[in-house]
Amino acid sequence: MRVLNFGSLNLDYVYDVDHFVRPGETLAVLSRTVKAGGKGLNQSVALSRAGAPVFHAGCLGAGGDFLKTILETNGVNTGFLLPVPEAQGHTVIQVNAAGENCILLCGGSNRCVPEDHIRRVMDSFNPGDWLILQNEINGLPLIVELASARGMHIVLNPSPCDEAINEIDLSKVDWLLTNEIEAAQLSGNGDPETAWKQLHARHGGLSLLITLGSRGSMAWQVADDTVTFHREKAQNVKAVDTTAAGDTYTGYFVAGLMEGLPLSVCMKQAGLAAAIAVTRPGAADSIPWKHEI
Repeated sequence: MRVLNFGSLNLDYVYDVDHFVRPGETLAVLSRTVKAGGKGLNQSVALSRAGAPVFHAGCLGAGGDFLKTILETNGVNTGFLLPVPEAQGHTVIQVNAAGENCILLCGGSNRCVPEDHIRRVMDSFNPGDWLILQNEINGLPLIVELASARGMHIVLNPSPCDEAINEIDLSKVDWLLTNEIEAAQLSGNGDPETAWKQLHARHGGLSLLITLGSRGSMAWQVADDTVTFHREKAQNVKAVDTTAAGDTYTGYFVAGLMEGLPLSVCMKQAGLAAAIAVTRPGAADSIPWKHEI
């Protein structure tokens, strides 16, 4: 059993600031670093550090070679990365004194995945393999369609949540992993339990996980027409940088599902991993190894 992450790779330009820049304001930064990131890369690193056999597919743009090296250093198979001439996707991240972040995303090479590459990659995977997706690349409807036809387990993290998600047949998705805002956007309701009821009514076989930041996480797992619910409390830690906390949670949660662990254990391990990540600066650099959990 393998996991394919068809996802993004980003250069993260991280700026430490006293506060987030306001409209019309020019703000001097405290420091600047360039790091490996992208929801796809972060989740592949988290999956691999959690012990899963990971294959990363997508496009490698100009200036992004070190991102491939980061994946390989972390044990991720990069045989399905396609070199393209477009500039590597990147983000501009502000991190304030409280460790909170705000992010600007430029898709670049991540939005250049050709259909023939998608078909070649999907032909290499089998029933029972896992697929994890985020909304930072193009071609998601086709990828989901092909994965479903092959009998793969499909996990979708619909971030950033925009109109492109409406083009995906969510009835073919096994797990939807969202934060509270994304759950509200997809369901039309800001209350997590009501959001679940709305999404369950529309897509009966869909399982849902909602992360709630400092309030922990909630999940509803559907199996054989039975729904299992669990709520997990968050760990109490001092946040340094919350970048990649959600990606860390996602990687560890999916790795637990692949192992066949109970829902409560999957959420516990994922929460612990995310709690460690926020005590460290950076994105991929902050993700813990399994032995640290």
